[in-house]
Parts: sequence; C-alpha cells; structure tokens
Amino acid sequence: MRHPTAVLSRKGGVMACRNVVYAFSPLVAFAMSATLILAVPALASAQAGSVYKAILAEANQKTQEVSTEEVRRILADGSAVVLDARPRQEYVAGHVPGARNLDAPAGGTVAAVERLVSGDKSKPLVVYCNGPFCMQSRLLSEQLVAAGFTNVRRYQLGIPIWRALGGPTEIELEGIVRIFNVDRTAVYFDARSPEEFAKGSLPGAHNVPAEPLASGALEKALPRDDFNTRIVLFGRDAAQARALADALSKRPWHNVTYFPGTFELLRAAIKFPVR
Repeated sequence: MRHPTAVLSRKGGVMACRNVVYAFSPLVAFAMSATLILAVPALASAQAGSVYKAILAEANQKTQEVSTEEVRRILADGSAVVLDARPRQEYVAGHVPGARNLDAPAGGTVAAVERLVSGDKSKPLVVYCNGPFCMQSRLLSEQLVAAGFTNVRRYQLGIPIWRALGGPTEIELEGIVRIFNVDRTAVYFDARSPEEFAKGSLPGAHNVPAEPLASGALEKALPRDDFNTRIVLFGRDAAQARALADALSKRPWHNVTYFPGTFELLRAAIKFPVR
C-alpha cells in the first residue's frame, strides 16, 4: 500500500500545499520551500503524512519523484543506485552517503551510467542535485529516459532538504583537503578518544569523543555565532565519524559532513604531525 505523500507545488510566486497557500516573491522561493516543510507543524497532520514524505509534485515531468523517507529506505536496502548529478567539486565537498558521482566528460554522462549498471537499463535509479530549482537532476533523468532507461526517479528536494531533515552527508578526502586549505571558517571535530587526540590531530580540531559521546565537549565546540558554519567530522574510522554525525543530526547545525575514511588516511593527505 502506498503511503500518503505531502505535496509541495509552485506556480509563479505562489507555493501551495493542497489547501494551504502562501504567496511570496520568487526570490525567496527556495527558502520558503524549506520553511514550509520544516516550520508548519499542522502541515503533516493535514496531509496525514509527514515532512519526510514530502515531494514537489511537479507537473509535466518525465520522471517520478521520491521523498526523503523513500531515499532513506533505498539507501538502507540498496534497492536503487543513487546518482549525484552535480559537478565533482560539489560532490566531493558533501554528498548523500552511498551516492555515486559520474565525473564524466560533457556528453558522456549517460554512457557512464550505462557502464555503472553494466548495461542493465531496467536498474532502478534515483537522481538528485542541489534542490527544488536545480536543473541537473531533471536534465540527467530526462537524458536517461531518452536513452532507454526504464526506472528513473528523482529526489528533487535534493541535498539542501536532505541536510535540513537531518540526513548525514559524507565528504571525500579530496574535499576535506581542499576545504582545509581554503575555508578558514570551517570547524573540525575529532571523534577519537582524548588519549588518541593528545598524540596529534588536524590543526585547530576540537576533540569530541564519540564512544561514548562526550556531550559536554560537543556543546563547548559547537559554533554559536553562525549555525551555517561548515563542520567537518572525522575519527579513527568511518563508523566513529558517522556516530558523531548521527548525534549532530538532531541539532540545528546542518552544514555538517563526516569523513568516511581512516584517521591515518587523512593524516597522510594533509601531512600534519603526530606524536
């Protein structure tokens, strides 16, 4: 039985959720889409659903949408290949865990997908990008359908709403190295034990042990002046960093990524000293 789905739609300068309509400038359309999903408690009740089941329900689209709840299920059971349609430099800085980025030359993306699924064009695919008004997932999904792929869907809410609803986000080694070198506002949390941390860590990192979670250390380290501050998590291994990411998913900081590699791999890439 299909679960009821909360529906968001946009026509001109109006965002509507069935019987609830809000008028606003197109300049704040994206912000309002997130606000409607997150800040109207009666909305889910009115739709007999939840924000996690919301989709845009766009008209005249060649591919169906999936909700945040469906993406979570797909990632858990591996029932589809999740494709990140953004450029690689965006993907490496933060992506849905398990999502694949094709990094193909212009005109070669569809062929790259075909190679990824070993030529099986019936393979379930879910494509996402940078949110409701990002065209990359729409374009790629239409190209795939035109090429004969028969099971293509879009997570059109994309990475911004995934983050806002507490979804974990991975950062690649390439991304963390670049951010460490260019983003002086980023904050780093080391999830290892105090004993390991004392032997050396990423310069400027805060020690927030994840096993068990040191809630006092976390509260002290969290940036309070800007809740959009980039926070990068790492640990002894992927499981430790992910544990800290899951703890942070219930907090109002959403520009959070975790590194799924080992501490030794990170240390070798950035070349900071350890004792």
